[in-house]
Amino acid sequence: MARRKKIYEGKAKVLYEGPEQGTLVQYFKDDATAFNAEKKAVIEGKGVLNNRLSEFFMTGLGQIGIPTHFIKRLNMREQLIRQVEIIPLEVIVRNFAAGTMAKRMGMEEGTALPRPVVEFSYKDDSLGDPLVPEEYIIAFGWASQQEMDDIVSLALRVNDWMSGVMYGVGIKLIDFKIEIGRVWDNEFPRLLLADEISPDSCRLWDIETGQKLDKDVFRRDLGNLTDAYTEVARRLGVMPSNVTHAGPKPTLIN
Repeated sequence: MARRKKIYEGKAKVLYEGPEQGTLVQYFKDDATAFNAEKKAVIEGKGVLNNRLSEFFMTGLGQIGIPTHFIKRLNMREQLIRQVEIIPLEVIVRNFAAGTMAKRMGMEEGTALPRPVVEFSYKDDSLGDPLVPEEYIIAFGWASQQEMDDIVSLALRVNDWMSGVMYGVGIKLIDFKIEIGRVWDNEFPRLLLADEISPDSCRLWDIETGQKLDKDVFRRDLGNLTDAYTEVARRLGVMPSNVTHAGPKPTLIN
């Protein structure tokens, strides 16, 4: 089998040339990073879990009419996806104060917000992915006003569905971030949900205990990250049958 051409490698995924024009293969790595990649480790089984969980969320969102780049899962670590032009923004939806928002606003973590808040950060690791207002996004040509309206609407629809699904399995959706891609139909752009949705990109707390079931487990040294992600997968009924957690501890990368 010919070696696939690597298109892009990020902190948690690798994109390869797909089998057909306009497609890519998205490979989920076991790498975990935090604090703009200042903290790094390899967590055995993380990529398998994120692949299965992202498949679950993307498929469910597609079923309620939200367009996504997801086509199908190929194996335990890879997905076939549509190739899109990524808008250089992280779209963050917050239902409760946590993380940087809690610090910024001097709020106690877990404080319920009066309504979901949508924020945008500019995707640039060298700048620390700074928050940007909608005026910057439009002025710099990253997205049009109509696209921004559509992005906010899409993000809130994702939030409604995700919140309900997670509540149904005893998990509170604190916040999450998504990325949006553009595809072109002749000269007309269409927006698709892209990248991934997984515990890497969400804050998930157990409703009863407040236990964190997301990447904050790694960020804050709260326990075994794979165990936390496995618990989310188990509750959602997408637990991979061949993931084992016995073995070496996470390997720190210098």
